[in-house]
Amino acid sequence: MLEKPADTKYPLQDLLKRRWSPRAFSDRAIDPAKLGSLLEAARWAASSRNEQPWRFIVLERASGEPFERLVACLVDGNIPWAKRAPVLILVCARIGFEKDNSPNAHAYYDCGQAAANLTTQALALDLWVHQMAGFSPEKARVAFSIPVEFDPVAVLSVGYFGDPATLPENRRAAETAPRTRKPLSEIAFGAEWNKGLSL
Repeated sequence: MLEKPADTKYPLQDLLKRRWSPRAFSDRAIDPAKLGSLLEAARWAASSRNEQPWRFIVLERASGEPFERLVACLVDGNIPWAKRAPVLILVCARIGFEKDNSPNAHAYYDCGQAAANLTTQALALDLWVHQMAGFSPEKARVAFSIPVEFDPVAVLSVGYFGDPATLPENRRAAETAPRTRKPLSEIAFGAEWNKGLSL
C-alpha cells in the first residue's frame, strides 16, 4: 500500500493526514458491513436545518449492468481506472427544502460533508475513496431516473488500494507523486481579504 502522508505545519489526526485520492484499486470486494459503516458515517454528517439532502446510489461491480451504467456516465479519462473499483457511489443532492421546496443553497455543501465523513470512515477501515466531478450529471439523471428535485453531484470510487502498475501509463506518475497543498497564508485570512492569517 502506498502511503503519502500530508506534510503539515500543525498536527493532524492520523486519518486526516493519511487521506489522499488513489486511482489504483484492488478488485477485492468490500464486506457489506463495512459498506454499511461508510453510509452510516455519511448519514450522520451535519446539514443546514438538519435537512440531510444527500442520497446515494451504491453500486458494486458484482452487480454487473447497473455498475456499468454508472461507469458509462464517467468522463473518458476516469473510466479505465474507476471501473476497477469494487464500488461506485453516485452522490445526489436534494436542491430544495422538503418542507416547501424553497432553494437549499447549502445542499451541495452538505453533500460534501457527508462525502467527507464517508471518506474518513473508509480510511479507518483500510478502504480508500476517490471523489470525482468528472462525470455527466445529465447521463446519470437519465440512467438512474433521478427526480428533478435532486442533482447528481459526484461519483465516489471506493475500494482497497491496488497496484499502481494496473493504471494507464499517463496516470502512474501522479499516483506516486508527493501531495501538495497551497500554504495556509493563501487560504486563511484575518481581518483583511487576502492578507494571510498570523498563526
